[in-house]
Amino acid sequence: MARVPESQRVRDALENAVVEGRYRPGERLDPARLELEFGCSRTPIREALQALERSGLVQIRPKQGTYVTELGVSELAERFEVMAELEGMAARLCARRIERESIERLEDTLRACERYATAGDADGYYYANADFHGVISEACGNEYLRRQAHALKRALQPYRRLQLRVPDRMRRSLAEHRAIADAIVAGDAEAAENAARDHVLVQVKEFSQLVRTWRHLTDSARDAG
Repeated sequence: MARVPESQRVRDALENAVVEGRYRPGERLDPARLELEFGCSRTPIREALQALERSGLVQIRPKQGTYVTELGVSELAERFEVMAELEGMAARLCARRIERESIERLEDTLRACERYATAGDADGYYYANADFHGVISEACGNEYLRRQAHALKRALQPYRRLQLRVPDRMRRSLAEHRAIADAIVAGDAEAAENAARDHVLVQVKEFSQLVRTWRHLTDSARDAG
């Protein structure tokens, strides 16, 4: 995988820290402290925080600072439900419209997903996973749908990344990808839609369980201290 830019490295780490609860909802993020934590200059910190604001994970308040957004599991579930419908629609249209070149690209992304899943590389798998869904969005032939799905994916990115750390999730995600791809290549629009929708909805369950587990461990550690 190509070298990850410094701002992306910081963003990924901050996403994990926020979702895992190391930075609490409503907590102020101090750029100077983050510089020390990540061993980098102010520029990648600023770029990472701006990206996280676009995704909705933090709020930058003029003359006040940057604060972690307060967003509950139920609110996230609602967004994942909408994402599931958009992904299902894209897969359905893709099954009807995909061309040979896009099928080859879809297969390439599946092979990349398999490599990262085998290596146990969750971050590498996430980016290959994004490429897989990106091919479907582009090949569905509906630019408005692609833009709407992209905006929501960006907002959900930290949570979609994190659920890949659930034990055995990458292997199961890969199997779900294969089911989606097989249906698309076969031109089975209904099967492609159902497989894509289910693939997103299962992430709600995976993420919710992960958050509950991490918060329980965090609270237990705090009580013990």
